[in-house]
Amino acid sequence: MNQVLLSVPPCAPVGLRLSVVSLALCALLPAARAQNVAQLQPVVVTATRFEQPLTDVVSDVSVIGREAIERSGASTVADVLSRLPGVQLTRNGGPAAVTSLYMRGAETRHTLLMIDGVRVDSQSTGGPAWHTVPLEQVDRIEVLRGPAAAIYGSDAMGGVVQIFTRQGSGPAQPSVAVGLGSHGTRKVDASIIGAQGAVDYALALGHERSTGFNAQPSANADKDGYRRTAGSARLVVQLNRDHKLEATWLGSQGNAQFDGFASTQDDHSLQDLSTLGLSWVARWSDTYRTRVVITEGRDRYETTPSPYLAETHLRTWLLHNEWKLGNNTLTAALERREDKLANASTTPVNTQRHQDAVALGYGLKQGVHTLQLNVRRDNDSEFGGHSTGSAAYALALAPQWRLTASAGTAFRAPTLFQRFSIYGVPTLKPESARNLELGAKYAAGANFASVVTYRNRVTDLINYVSGPGACVNGVGAFAGCYGNTGKAKYTGVTLAGGTRLARVGLTASLDLQNPIDELTGKLLARRAKRVAKLGAETSVQGWQLAADWVLSGERFNNAANTQRLGGYGLVNLAASKDLAPGWTVLARVDNLANHDYQTVTGYATAGRTLYVGLKWAGR
Repeated sequence: MNQVLLSVPPCAPVGLRLSVVSLALCALLPAARAQNVAQLQPVVVTATRFEQPLTDVVSDVSVIGREAIERSGASTVADVLSRLPGVQLTRNGGPAAVTSLYMRGAETRHTLLMIDGVRVDSQSTGGPAWHTVPLEQVDRIEVLRGPAAAIYGSDAMGGVVQIFTRQGSGPAQPSVAVGLGSHGTRKVDASIIGAQGAVDYALALGHERSTGFNAQPSANADKDGYRRTAGSARLVVQLNRDHKLEATWLGSQGNAQFDGFASTQDDHSLQDLSTLGLSWVARWSDTYRTRVVITEGRDRYETTPSPYLAETHLRTWLLHNEWKLGNNTLTAALERREDKLANASTTPVNTQRHQDAVALGYGLKQGVHTLQLNVRRDNDSEFGGHSTGSAAYALALAPQWRLTASAGTAFRAPTLFQRFSIYGVPTLKPESARNLELGAKYAAGANFASVVTYRNRVTDLINYVSGPGACVNGVGAFAGCYGNTGKAKYTGVTLAGGTRLARVGLTASLDLQNPIDELTGKLLARRAKRVAKLGAETSVQGWQLAADWVLSGERFNNAANTQRLGGYGLVNLAASKDLAPGWTVLARVDNLANHDYQTVTGYATAGRTLYVGLKWAGR
């Protein structure tokens, strides 16, 4: 199971300048000689849209549970994801600033985000607002690396991240948590989860605020603080043995300061995210069941006093059918997606579109062979039809060893802003991708090791083109617009592993990648070619201790590769302890060495920060 908490293993040599290859292999080698230990494997749904044990999944998947999230001491969803293999992130400042996530080097808009099965996207910027998802509301995260458009349609060109909010079971369990940290950070969270008869329920609320730090030293010298209020709710009603109704909701409202265009201007970004999902699961027989899902996601972004407002509404209907016939699993789905954009820019945009899709899947688990086939056809109301497909195969050489191979195609439709704004071109085509992947995986109880190599080629990549006459086919008279002008190739190898030595859990990953612009041969902006992540966790005298060490190679801030961003190494520590029944204290130190680095030119990152929290949980 690729559940990763990253830190420094005891065998790692001291010093940030040592080879990241030797550091990763140091943690990988113990896994290769570990003994087989029985371990309960989690069930995942993201890889195929139906439940299956993680050991049966052919795709490159990681699962992070609530306990692992709490032990890690991470403060945001993006921070949790950045500790996984194949993931890099950038921020325009502090935790509440605009955050971009690059899965295997792909653009941030090429990773699909789903929350409780609700698709989250922006038809203005493209891609989800990662910084708005509240970590305190999260129960589990499933991460699928690699294209998955044959299952999910548009957007899943680089991978899929699915977040599940808190879930109820057993007697009522209330909890309250408070915390204080550097930069005037204050947090309070409360929740109650449980079950009563045929009803499961969960309700969580939280508020966080911070005075922040100066995110743009070259602009005005004020601190860029933020505040955020978030909540989530889940209600599950088991009507009888074969029928279940479920409703989920998540809402997050944020207000973050940032420096405006004028050197003395202080702006605020107001970001609202909400998701709502309703589903009915029916089991008609031991071999056949259906799932009917209606969802709506809303992303609203506004700046003030600078005037800007963009609001996306995304609604979907899904009918998913599943047949299990011996070792075979067949799926058939009908899905409709409706996008609406209201954009109050210089020239207001109010437009919408829809996509209707049919998807078929076939899975086989026969002895040492595992096969997964998927095809999907999406018909867009604007640009017509687009077909995608994928094929994945795994061969079990031994109980602990598997070889995997997969190939697939993917696409992302242009956003409504890219087509119909003052910078838009109505004739834009969808971005398309072709992916090949090979892997070898070892798993024996708590020990695992894997190596995955991939090549993902993207054509008709949408870029913003500037210069005189660039917008001849656009709808506005601006010297710049969007166009299908790019080609990208993402190639790389990911090594990951973990083991347990005595009472110390160790993990490590190493990404060697080359995300390039095929037209220029240059490295894509803000993506490093080498990233190593190391981790350890243990318990001492009742304290749960965790540490992670992230080493990133140099990057370039721009496509021309003229603005260099230096490499960096970060060490983060976390500790927690049960003080008394129901009472837990948590302490976290991020950037222990107070390293000065940037992920985006001109935007500072936090130095050494400290956070201390206290949690009470009823039993």
